[in-house]
Amino acid sequence: MAELSEQKCVPCTGSLPPATEKEINTYKAQIPDWEIITENGELHLQRVYKFPDFKTALAFTNLVGEVAEEEGHHPALLTEWGKVTVTWWTHALNGLHHNDFIMAAKSDRLANSF
Repeated sequence: MAELSEQKCVPCTGSLPPATEKEINTYKAQIPDWEIITENGELHLQRVYKFPDFKTALAFTNLVGEVAEEEGHHPALLTEWGKVTVTWWTHALNGLHHNDFIMAAKSDRLANSF
């Protein structure tokens, strides 16, 4: 399987199945720093990135936003002084899809540029 960060998101309208437990375990191995959380009964991927100041955190937030827009898949982003919390899930499925793992890996790649 190609690295998640090199893959592209597929359009998801809710007609695709959510990730299976086996798929989640396989994909999660490529993004070990991410947590799988349950929010409102839905599985989400979440990670907190640390930065030296607000300006850097905001720059990272903007980069994640640009990539999200390019891929057509959008996260919840909480930008604070010195940190950004990124949460991925597929709204149309009320849970996790392969796209979420792709975007988590792309977020990690962006963070490595800081």
